[in-house]
Amino acid sequence: MHKPGDVVLGGLFEVHFTSVYPEWTLTSEPQQPTCNGFDTLGFRDAMTMAFAIDEINKNSTLLPNLTLGYSLYDNCGALIIGLSGALSLASGQEEQFMLQENCIGSPPVLGIVGDSYSTFSIAISHILGLYKMPTVSYFATCSCLTDRQRFPSFFRTIPSDAFQVHAMIQILKHFGWTWVGLVVTDDDYGLNVAQSFQSALVQSGEGCLAYLEVLPWDRDPNEIRRVVHLIKTSTARVVMVFLHKIHMIELMEEVVRQDVTGRQWIGSEAWTSNAVLQTPHLMPYLGGTLGIAIRRGEIPGLKDFLLQIRPDQNDYKNENNMVKQFWEHTFQCRFNPAGLLDDGGTLCTGKEDINTVETEFLDVSNLRPEYNVYKAVYALAYALDDLLHCVPGRGPFSGNRCATLQQLEPWQLVHYLNKVNFTTSFGDEVSFDENGDVLPIYDIMNWWWLPDGSTQVQNVGEVKRSASKGDELTLDEDKIFWNFEFNKPPRSVCSENCPPGTRMARKKGQPVCCFDCVLCSEGKISNKTDSTECIACPEDFWSSPQRDHCVPKETEFLSYYEPLGICLTTTSLLGTFICAVVLGIFTYHRSTPMVRANNSELSFLILVSLKLCFLCSLLFIGQPRLWTCQLRHVAFGISFVLCVSCILVKTMVVLAVFKASKPGGGANLKWFGAVQQRGTVMLLTSVQGAICTAWIVSASPAPHKNTQYHNEKIVYECVVGSTIGFAVLLGYIGLLAIISFMLAFLARNLPDNFNEAKLVTFSMLIFCAVWVAFVPAYVNSPGKYADAVEVFAILASGFGLLLALFGPKCYIILLRPERNTKKAIMGRGTTKS
Repeated sequence: MHKPGDVVLGGLFEVHFTSVYPEWTLTSEPQQPTCNGFDTLGFRDAMTMAFAIDEINKNSTLLPNLTLGYSLYDNCGALIIGLSGALSLASGQEEQFMLQENCIGSPPVLGIVGDSYSTFSIAISHILGLYKMPTVSYFATCSCLTDRQRFPSFFRTIPSDAFQVHAMIQILKHFGWTWVGLVVTDDDYGLNVAQSFQSALVQSGEGCLAYLEVLPWDRDPNEIRRVVHLIKTSTARVVMVFLHKIHMIELMEEVVRQDVTGRQWIGSEAWTSNAVLQTPHLMPYLGGTLGIAIRRGEIPGLKDFLLQIRPDQNDYKNENNMVKQFWEHTFQCRFNPAGLLDDGGTLCTGKEDINTVETEFLDVSNLRPEYNVYKAVYALAYALDDLLHCVPGRGPFSGNRCATLQQLEPWQLVHYLNKVNFTTSFGDEVSFDENGDVLPIYDIMNWWWLPDGSTQVQNVGEVKRSASKGDELTLDEDKIFWNFEFNKPPRSVCSENCPPGTRMARKKGQPVCCFDCVLCSEGKISNKTDSTECIACPEDFWSSPQRDHCVPKETEFLSYYEPLGICLTTTSLLGTFICAVVLGIFTYHRSTPMVRANNSELSFLILVSLKLCFLCSLLFIGQPRLWTCQLRHVAFGISFVLCVSCILVKTMVVLAVFKASKPGGGANLKWFGAVQQRGTVMLLTSVQGAICTAWIVSASPAPHKNTQYHNEKIVYECVVGSTIGFAVLLGYIGLLAIISFMLAFLARNLPDNFNEAKLVTFSMLIFCAVWVAFVPAYVNSPGKYADAVEVFAILASGFGLLLALFGPKCYIILLRPERNTKKAIMGRGTTKS
C-alpha cells in the first residue's frame, strides 16, 4: 500500500502468516512467492501506521506545511520477502533513475517502521545500518539489537528481551518459584532469551532452570511430543514460554493430547495478548496463565479510521491491494468471479457492512502492538520536525550546519531520533536511550477462565523502569486467577526450603536449587530460612536443640545445691562440729592426765587446725571467684602444715622424753620446752606461708571458664596459676607428714601404757595414703570433680587425723575414766585382783 507525500515513511508488517515459493529451475524465470493465511491483526498494525500518518498530516503544529506519505510492505512471515521489501523501501522500485545534474533529491524513504520479527530486524538493520537508514521496530525484542556497533540506526518502541527476562525473574522471585522450565523458539529471539535468562538467573541467584528446550521451526511432531512429555514429567510446575503465536498453538495442541495439567504457564509478549489461544479447547490448560504484555494504549479516532477502510474508497481501489484481501477474508467472498469456488462461494460487492460481522479488526480496547506502531511513527515525525526547526548556524553537524529537506541524509535523521522526547495522548513518555531502547514498561496479564466457559484477559500489574526509582514490580494478587486447587499459587521448587537450624548442602551434579537440608553441627546455628552456612555461637553460648538460636551455656561448678556439694558441705560441717565437741571435751577435762600428757597446748592447736581444715574445704564449693581461688589453697596449705607441724613436734617430744629417761639424755630436753615447741610450729608454718605468698604474687590462682571438657557447658574452675607453686605447697605438707610418720614409727614400741606415737603412726599412715591417692585422682578428674576430689582428700585426711589422734583419748576420758590417771598412763601401779 502506498500513499504519496513530501516525505515518505516505509513500513514492514506481517499481513500474511506464511508464503509458498513456486518450484523453479536454473532455466526458468524466478516467480514471486504466494502469501497465504491473512492476518487480521497484522493488517490492523499496518492501518495504524496509516492512521498515525493521516493524523500527523492534519496536525497544524507537527510538521506544518509538510505532507507525510507511506509505503507499506507485507513480509508474509518470510525473511527473504521482508528483506526484499526493506531493500525496495530504501532504494526505490523504479527500474530507471533519472538523476538531476545537481544530484539533489530526497531518498525514496527516510525511515522505516518495522520489522516485527527479531530475526528479520537483525538482517534488515545489518544492511540498512551501513547507510544509517533509521528503522524503528514495534515488536522486535531481541536484546542483541542493543549493540550500537552492529546496529547503529536501529530503534524500537518495545522493551528489549533483557528487560522482559528481568521482569519475569522479578515475578518468579515474588511468588518464590525457584524451579522453572523454559521453552524457546529456534531463532534469534528465542536463543538470545535463553542466553539472557541463564545468565540473569546466575547473577540474581533467584532460581534454576529445570530444563531448557528449543522448539524447532520445522514443526517436527516428534520433537514437540518429546518436549511436552518432558514438561509433563518434570517436577517444575512453572513453565516459561518464549514462542511465536503459531508455534505456541502447535505446542498446546500436543499439551492437550498428552493431558498436561497442573502447570503454571508464563507467557512472553509474543503470545500473551493473542486471543487465538483463548479457546474453550485450550483454557482448561492455559487458564491462570501469567504473561508479559506490551503496554496497552489508547489511540483516539482509530476505530473511526478503521471503519472508513473499504475497497470502494478511492484510496483503496488497486486491484491487488491489501484492503481487498482483508475484505475477502472478513466476509468470505471474492471480488474476482473467476476465483469463486464451486461449493457456493459468494461475490464481494464492496458494499458489505463491516459492523454486521464479528471481527477483532474493530476491537480497539486492547491496543498493544498497534500502540507501539503509533509511537514509532510519531517518533520519526518528531525527529523530522526537530530537524526542520534547526536554526541556521546552530546546527548539530559540522560547521554548525543544519540539515535541509532537499539535501537530507538518513544518518541526519538518526541524530534527531536519538534526542527525540515527547508524550503521547495516553500520557506515556517516549524517548530513546543510547542503545535505541525506550523506557521499558510491560503490563502483567492474567488469563481468567470464567464459570460460563468464556475467557477474559485481566491486567493484574505492571513492571517498569524509571530513572528515579529503578525497576518496579506492581502486582494486585487479589485479581489473579489461579487454575489450581483453592485458587492458590502453585509451589515450584526443586528442594523445599531449609528451615532455621539447618543449612543447604548442594546435591552433587545438580543445579544450586537442588539441595539437602543438613542440621547444623553442635555449637552452630542458622536463624533464617535457606542458610548457606551455619554460624558459630559466641564463646559463652551454645546452640539450642533446634539449632536456630544461641542460648547461654550451662555453667558447671561444685555447687552447694547439688547432691555432691550438699554431701561434702554436710561432711565438712560435721567434721567442724566434731572438732568443736572434742575441743569442748578437752577443755572441760583439761586438768586430767590424759589431756595434760605431752603438751596439751599442742593438742588444742591440732584441734583448731583440724577445724580450719574442715572449714577450708567449703572454699572449694560454690562458683569460683578470685578471692576464693586465692584463699582456698592458702587456707588449705597453712591449716594442714599447722596440724602436721604440731604432730611432728609432739612426736619429737615423745622421743626426747624417752631418751631423756636414759643415762646422759637429760640434756636433750632443754631443746623441747614449751617455748621451743611453739617456735618450731610457728617456724614450720611460716615456711608454708612464705611459699603461699610467693605463689600468689608470682602466678596467682584465678577463676577460669573452661570449655574443653564439654562444648555445651562452661566449667568454672580455679586454675592454679603456677603448677610449681602448687606442687611445692603439697610437697612441703608431704615432707612434714613423712618425717612425722618416720619418727612416730621409731617411737611406736617405747614403754608406755598409752604410747601416743602409735596413734601418730597410724594417723600419718592414713594421711599419707589419702594424699598419695589424691594426686592421680586429682589430675584425671575434670572440672568440678577435681574440686570434689580435693575436698574429699581434705575431709578424709582430716577425719583420719581426728579419729586416730583423739578417738582413743575421748574414749578413755568419757567411757574409761579409771584409766585417766597418771599411773595408768605411765604404766605403773597397775592394780591386780
